[in-house]
Amino acid sequence: MVYELSHQACKGFRNASSYDTHRPSYPLEVVDALLAQLQVKGVPNARIVDLGAGTGKFTELLAARDEKYHVVAVEPHEEMRKALSAKKLSAVDVVDGYATNTPVESQSVDAVVAAQVGSSQCIIAAVLEVMVSGFSLVNQTTSPGFSSSSLDADGTRFATDDALEEIYRILIPGGTFGMIWNVEDYNAPESWEPTTKWEATMKEIMWSYHDQRPRFRHGLWRNVFDKQLSSTPFTIQAADPLFSLPLGENSAKFIHWLHPDAIWERFRSLSQISVLKGDELAGVKDKVFAAMSASNVEANDKGELPLHGHVVYTWTTAVPGAPIKEGG
Repeated sequence: MVYELSHQACKGFRNASSYDTHRPSYPLEVVDALLAQLQVKGVPNARIVDLGAGTGKFTELLAARDEKYHVVAVEPHEEMRKALSAKKLSAVDVVDGYATNTPVESQSVDAVVAAQVGSSQCIIAAVLEVMVSGFSLVNQTTSPGFSSSSLDADGTRFATDDALEEIYRILIPGGTFGMIWNVEDYNAPESWEPTTKWEATMKEIMWSYHDQRPRFRHGLWRNVFDKQLSSTPFTIQAADPLFSLPLGENSAKFIHWLHPDAIWERFRSLSQISVLKGDELAGVKDKVFAAMSASNVEANDKGELPLHGHVVYTWTTAVPGAPIKEGG
């Protein structure tokens, strides 16, 4: 099956340079912990696929490590791929591909990582976003708030199972798959309480722009793994799961001190905000700056505000012996 990037992904993230400048990287101690769980920490020349590598926020961290990993950075967005290639990272091959169809040989890599900065759909094809950000179409029904028509447009009715099968195909037996997200308070699940009032206001704005694209904050991303064990009269699943359950999961809090202008640029780099124009975009900007300039907002002597959030990471292991699909 052939997949294409959604119109919103292509349009909203055409400026890869701006995205690379304003989106955050990951704390080194968290990266270290994730790589340990993926059993590649301290393993020289381990082979890792960075799936949906974007402009290389996570790829850079892999390339800089002492293990001298060989990294294949898979990215479908042409401008993102160009920005990553321009960095000329050591032992990194930048290739075009999707979560459902990578140019990687079967059983050839030790670990696969999907590092989504804020879970933006531009970084990964709509296919991978659906798989990783959490959309699972059990019994071919949609979850509340997501229309089947919007999913059909991206071919994502088949994305979840196909993506897991492709990841399993390229991993060595017993290889590992990890995911990591930077989740700012304003882009978090509804049940997570923001640290400050101004971040709560930004979260209200974010949640008001529901574009029917599933993301980490919608809390559905585990379903695709749990679905491995489900069976109903309408869906027949393989008896043996491809990946071990339950998933390992951990998180760490972060605080980034940023100038209000930088916070705004970071906020507007999110896909559902990046596509806004004219008066609508100006209105959102006014609300964000009004929230950040309230009298009770803490700032340091540089005029920077504390941006709060969590780095969430999870991992699982490919179950040896499960059947895999042919090809690549």
